[in-house]
Amino acid sequence: MRLVTKSEAVRRALIEELRKEKIIFEMRSREGFESFVGYVIEGTLKEIEEKIKNLEGADVEALKEGFTSFKESLNHVLEHLKAGENAEELLKEGLWVAELLDQLYKNGAIEYDGVNVKLKDGIKVEELKFQFKFPFNLVHNPEAVEKHVKQFAFVDLVIEHEFEILELDIAKINTLGKIASRYFPEDTLLKVYFALVGRAILAEEILKALGEGKVPEDELVKTFMRASPIAVPTPKGTLVINYSKDALEETLRLLKKLGYVEIKGGKVKKLKDLG
Repeated sequence: MRLVTKSEAVRRALIEELRKEKIIFEMRSREGFESFVGYVIEGTLKEIEEKIKNLEGADVEALKEGFTSFKESLNHVLEHLKAGENAEELLKEGLWVAELLDQLYKNGAIEYDGVNVKLKDGIKVEELKFQFKFPFNLVHNPEAVEKHVKQFAFVDLVIEHEFEILELDIAKINTLGKIASRYFPEDTLLKVYFALVGRAILAEEILKALGEGKVPEDELVKTFMRASPIAVPTPKGTLVINYSKDALEETLRLLKKLGYVEIKGGKVKKLKDLG
């Protein structure tokens, strides 16, 4: 179960916090990317709004909603820039901030002293030229759209940092959830959290089934495949844990790696319990 970030700051913070809580993990970095494929409309805010209204071959209502969101994001950034803001702190809000700052910089609308970024005095935002980008899936007639707007593709080559969470202790998984909630979206985190809980429960059931003797690995696998899925009642509902044969065998390998079981001669022996 993995958590992936492209942020170097998040990478450093996660390593420090996971080590502090003694949560078992492995971290590896690899080449990754951010990409966008779509179209761009250029002009002042008013000009862009007019072009959207008259655009043919695209989902105009969705584009209007997107442009409203664009203007709200721009206004949010401008509020910070009026009094001046630490650039690094402002950029922590997301890549969308960097995109807007870049557009304002190209307009000559902001000044940067190496630490703080500020909107220049006398700048009239309504006179500035912006780029409003939208994805290709909002277009149903490319030929009609491309008469009025330009194609746009963006690729950002970055380094991805992948945290492989190996923890099987439920208490530490709960701690991980609290830590990760500060760095990852809720929907992403919930999926990883319940996957980790599900694997931990499966691992615990395997250890219970082993008892004190040695059990043939193939028999153990067959028994658990017959029992799949496992339904676990909770105070708030039911957790259903489904698993494939490969996933079950991977859990066995993890138990061996962490020193909970010994696998020799096709037989599995429990060495210790979880927790």
